[in-house]
Amino acid sequence: MADKNKSMELNDKENKKPEKTTFMAEFISWVKVILAAACIAWALTTFIIANSNIPTGSMIPTIMAGDRVIGFRLSYLFSEPERGDVVIFEWPDAPEGETIYYVKRIIGLPGDTIDIIGSNVYLNGSDTPLDEPYLNEPMDPEPVPLHFEVPEDSYFMMGDNRNYSSDARRWQNHYVTRDEITAKVLFSYFPKFRLID
Repeated sequence: MADKNKSMELNDKENKKPEKTTFMAEFISWVKVILAAACIAWALTTFIIANSNIPTGSMIPTIMAGDRVIGFRLSYLFSEPERGDVVIFEWPDAPEGETIYYVKRIIGLPGDTIDIIGSNVYLNGSDTPLDEPYLNEPMDPEPVPLHFEVPEDSYFMMGDNRNYSSDARRWQNHYVTRDEITAKVLFSYFPKFRLID
């Protein structure tokens, strides 16, 4: 009888050990999954996508105040930014040691001359104003003509809501260098999904 009880106790102990091992294995498995997910999320947001909140209405009607947008960091890996692209970039007038991100539309490319006369934008000495179908309303006339010469490897940015946009026209450093462009905006995902072009 004593042997039988001892045998039952040993069986109980043996049966309990696998449960403990199974729980620990399950726990370690979950930790691995969570760590892998965190590493993937970090890699995505560091090297592939940029997530940005739009605090102002400077890009209305293309992007509304409060929208959240996704940009693709690899858009310009094999090609150059183009006129009309909406991009996330480091604001060139940010205080020393700070990085502030803006979202605007590329108007001027490297080597372009830009003249803003009255309510119109003119490129490279053209007599015809730049066609800008993305604008919601005409720009208020500038009191004096503005002239800009975009340096090589730099871009001139403007908001789509020209009358309420702090953009390259008003900045101390008018141009955004190529390496300050973080990503091309692809779409808005909050509060509703829509493609950005």
